[in-house]
Amino acid sequence: MNTENPSSALDTLRILLGEDMAEVDRRIRTRLASEVTLINQLGTYIISGGGKRLRPALALLAAKAMGHNGTKHIDVAVIIELVHTATLLHDDVVDASRMRRGRETANFIWGNPASVLVGDFLYSRAFQMMVELQNLRILEILADATNVIAEGEVMQLVNCHDPDISEQRYLNTIRFKTAKLFEAAAQLGVIIAGGGSIAENALAAYGRHLGTAFQLVDDALDYCADSTQLGKSLGDDLAEGKPTLPLLYAMWQGTPTQAVLIRAAIEQGGRDRISEITAAIESTGAITYTLALAEREAAQAQTALNVIPPSEYRDVLHGLAMFAVERRF
Repeated sequence: MNTENPSSALDTLRILLGEDMAEVDRRIRTRLASEVTLINQLGTYIISGGGKRLRPALALLAAKAMGHNGTKHIDVAVIIELVHTATLLHDDVVDASRMRRGRETANFIWGNPASVLVGDFLYSRAFQMMVELQNLRILEILADATNVIAEGEVMQLVNCHDPDISEQRYLNTIRFKTAKLFEAAAQLGVIIAGGGSIAENALAAYGRHLGTAFQLVDDALDYCADSTQLGKSLGDDLAEGKPTLPLLYAMWQGTPTQAVLIRAAIEQGGRDRISEITAAIESTGAITYTLALAEREAAQAQTALNVIPPSEYRDVLHGLAMFAVERRF
């Protein structure tokens, strides 16, 4: 990893993509329009809920890095954000979440049925936009991506309350559930720009490694971040019985007493003994181990960029890999 300031990547991204991102937001709001009032209310609420918009930004950056001068990259970015937002709506229902990004979740305000159905609306709107682009390759990639993401969601559901999953199964789950949309976003940027297969494969690899790094850091932050900055309560994954890597590593490397404690916590869920579990995570170096793995993924993402031409857009992509592992919320 290089030593540039990771936060500068976001600053530069905002400068380079300011107009494009503003147009993405405008088109998202236009595409959310519906004669059904609840769709407008709920959709606007979650879209305006903050977030870094990294997935659509990846599509924009990849397209610009390959010399794209048109406007279709804006529509691709909108599609990516609609798909992502749909997954968030469904995730919060499955996880019975009450907070996201420091605000009450849509399902907590409007109920689970409304959240699921508006999520379905966003998915279908995204596919309408894909058809409008009249590019079968784009449709193919996004159809495959949404299918893989759904598989990842089911894998995570199956993994819940199971302390016996392997590190590889954990990694496969986050690559399906989280990294796949990062991969698709970066890949589609190249396709819109008319880049060749070498650049397409490289940016797909970049997105896959970047998305994996992001999720690894998210899972680490669930046990060590400031809950106010994080926008949710610490230990949410533990409460849901999710066997994330920090928890698994502490169970594998801890004392017999710690292993029994963590196994029971995964099986039963809840935060009843969160302080003891956090102490076990700290004493075993589980956070350090998880972040080291994230750094390796980020380094692989940076290496994948070597095949595309130098530009300020490539520099930002390079810096985002650092930001992924050095952020604290």
